[in-house]
Amino acid sequence: MTSGEPPAVRVDLGDLGFERGAHLLVQRALAQVPPGTAIHVVGHDPALAVHLAVWCRREGHRVLPNPSADGFAGARVVGGRAALDRWHGAERAGGPAPAETVARPPLHWGLAARGALVEAGGPDVLFGVTERSIAWADLAPRLYAHAAAAQWDPASAVPWDADFHLPDEVENAVVQVMTYLVENEQAALVIPGRLLAQVHPHFREVLQLLAVQAADEARHVEVFTRRALLKGGRMGTSSAGGRASLATLVSEPDFTIASFLLSVLGEGSFLHLLSFLDRHAPDPVTRRITRLVRQDEARHVAFGVAHLEHQASLDPSLRARLRAAVERRHEALVDTAGLNQDVFDALVVLAAGSWTSAAIAHGYSAVQSLQAEMDEGRRHRLVRLGFPDDEAGELSLLHTRNFM
Repeated sequence: MTSGEPPAVRVDLGDLGFERGAHLLVQRALAQVPPGTAIHVVGHDPALAVHLAVWCRREGHRVLPNPSADGFAGARVVGGRAALDRWHGAERAGGPAPAETVARPPLHWGLAARGALVEAGGPDVLFGVTERSIAWADLAPRLYAHAAAAQWDPASAVPWDADFHLPDEVENAVVQVMTYLVENEQAALVIPGRLLAQVHPHFREVLQLLAVQAADEARHVEVFTRRALLKGGRMGTSSAGGRASLATLVSEPDFTIASFLLSVLGEGSFLHLLSFLDRHAPDPVTRRITRLVRQDEARHVAFGVAHLEHQASLDPSLRARLRAAVERRHEALVDTAGLNQDVFDALVVLAAGSWTSAAIAHGYSAVQSLQAEMDEGRRHRLVRLGFPDDEAGELSLLHTRNFM
């Protein structure tokens, strides 16, 4: 050291060896001085000289022997530029806040946390949805926070041990409706799970929301199944037409179209069905689970509408694609029977409340009103997406008779 130079930074490792983390202290000291500056490393570990030399060679630093006057094994380490050169060309993956998402995150960002410093190089990880205009909805962060706070436990949130007894015909009607709901919710479980794998992790709030949505649907499948079997019966019937309708949802490859058909049209109609079941539930368990499920489904619909509204504001051609999807699905299902007759009859029985002719007439009218409410709800959501009133009405009437 020449006169006027500051003394070298001294790192005393004591008994700490490199096999137990000594490199962290050396690394920290080197980070505090400019490249090419020497630090003085001393310590008692017998293997210090060997391990220090190996570590420095691997990290791009130089080791100069420098026996210590006070009996410690020691060396001077001259910091290299390898650590700096490694991060040359690195870029920030946007910023951590939702407002700091980028329009099109590159594939080589892969699974990097948003806002992380991403080292250059690395493999491209293929995601089908990499454009903010397709994946994003400004409402997603708030909906996720609400969804995380609104999770409920089927074991404690539902009064499974409530004391009630229903006539066999009414219990059978409940079982049939629950069977139908399970079938539809299984489709609603598969679809967000598939969409989840398509979205670039840069849009993490959307991923989180889809993941919670899938968890919601899994919980719905559980409670509907449990209610169907609560009194020791067997599951009801599953029609070919109903399964054909759901198959068109599951097989839709386009993220936007699948979200539209499921959340805006299908689950939107289901909100009315769940309100209907709440009004006409013959027992406290059925009433409770329909109310809980409706809270979740309302959130799913809100995200679907917000997502499509965001896209429609950026892409005027989107509405033509949505219309084509509705017409294509209608053509695929035009020869199917639509809603399972057993489900329709079960809904009539639940709304009737008794077996008099007047009660059955009332129940039949209530189901017709339900269908009208579903139609009106679909029209309203389509208008929100920018469809004119008359076109919204036409498209709503083309929606599957299976409700979902």
